[in-house]
Amino acid sequence: MAARPPVSTYVLPGDPPVEVLVRRNARAKRFSLRVSRADGRVSLSLPTWAPEAEALAFLRAREDWVRSHLDTAASVQSARIGAMVPVCGIPREVVAGQGRAARFTEGRIEVPEGPREGPRIKALLTAMARERLTDATAGHANALGRPYGRITLRDPRARWGSCSSKGDLMFSWRLIMAPPEVLDYVAAHEVAHLAEMNHSDRFWTICRRLCPGTDKHRRWIRTNGAELLAWRFDGDPG
Repeated sequence: MAARPPVSTYVLPGDPPVEVLVRRNARAKRFSLRVSRADGRVSLSLPTWAPEAEALAFLRAREDWVRSHLDTAASVQSARIGAMVPVCGIPREVVAGQGRAARFTEGRIEVPEGPREGPRIKALLTAMARERLTDATAGHANALGRPYGRITLRDPRARWGSCSSKGDLMFSWRLIMAPPEVLDYVAAHEVAHLAEMNHSDRFWTICRRLCPGTDKHRRWIRTNGAELLAWRFDGDPG
């Protein structure tokens, strides 16, 4: 018997048609349907042993649920000339610039015109994020009296930061698009994990001591984080 492919796609007919990523998961015990708030991608997970026909019947029975969630998903936007890309919580105009790299100057983003506008803007924002997060991390770690390891920037879809058991910290470079106080909160959150590798009451006490606006900034991320994740920087104007 031929092995079933772990990933396939299915198009849910209708107006408009919806593409669904169908994944087989060895750890799954039931069907699981998800609509990403960030980019509107629909995924259906099913156990490796489950017949695909049953999974698709499960999907079709929940078509109304899928379409209602798609209506509330953040609109995908492409970072390119003419867009208004948020930097430090403020929409900034992207305009044509000279040279080979994007620059942030006079409250706007200047980028050389061409197919690599998106990647160049991403490189600029990543550099800005690294500077801000390095400073924020150092300040909070000093206040806490705890050393930390390496700082790396990535583009995760499910978290804004993490702290390893070795004290290495990871942050999403997209935090530079959030208001500065939100970026500062995420830095404080991960630094607090240097003392408490959990989310216990003691952890939140430390986090709120480092960043008194913790609760407010957590709400901001929950409400607005998907909009930051919806921005595309791959140069595809799609």
